[in-house]
Amino acid sequence: MKETYIKEFLQIEPNNPVLIEGLPGLGLVGKIALRYMIKQLKAKKIAYLYSPHFPYFVLVNKKGNVRLLRGVFYYYKNPNGPNDIILFTGDSQSQTIEGQYEIADRILDFSEKYNIKTIATIGGYRMEPKEKPKVFIAATSQEILDKALQAGATLSTSGSPIVGTAGLILGLARFKKISALCLLGETRGYLPDPLAAKSVLEVLKSTFNFDLDLTGLNEEIARAETMVTRLQQIEEKRALQAEQTRKEEDKKTTYIS
Repeated sequence: MKETYIKEFLQIEPNNPVLIEGLPGLGLVGKIALRYMIKQLKAKKIAYLYSPHFPYFVLVNKKGNVRLLRGVFYYYKNPNGPNDIILFTGDSQSQTIEGQYEIADRILDFSEKYNIKTIATIGGYRMEPKEKPKVFIAATSQEILDKALQAGATLSTSGSPIVGTAGLILGLARFKKISALCLLGETRGYLPDPLAAKSVLEVLKSTFNFDLDLTGLNEEIARAETMVTRLQQIEEKRALQAEQTRKEEDKKTTYIS
């Protein structure tokens, strides 16, 4: 395999589709959000994306079978809104700069093929949320930016870089005349963060007018908060032990004058 390519295996005829992208990144916000949407919407798998820029290993299932890392496109026929939805997620982001551009470009080629006029990308924004995680946004058009702001998002600060596929799609979409929006959920970043994913999905479903019951994330959120509490307790214990060790060492110190 010398370059990124897409293998389609199910033909679709979407109605005014929107593409939503979410790959692994900070807090796995995009990955969690897309995984939840795919499950709740019962979206159909329609294509794989393979790339030599993914990490160089294979995944092994319980039966001992192996497969390459890949991205996957899914399709949801939206009965209650003006836009069908195509979802894209995967096992990993590209490990090279060239690959980041190439994969983003292939996703945009796929979007052109199905006459997609709007793309939303999802990622994490490193921050210690004080209350409910905020959703920071940036977009290529004022119209879609205003819709997301009305849905409760916060304008991204000037000069803040959006790293990886989520950002590059926005930059490259202009060349394809596709409108693009990026939603970044506030997250600590070091653990999977379903609470940040839920905040993003609340903005997303209001922006694009589709039904999605988010109560199923509550159990994941509770487990994640329990893990954070345990890690904080471990860190507090470690810091206390380190302080006690320092005091004991200070007592042993001998000063010669």
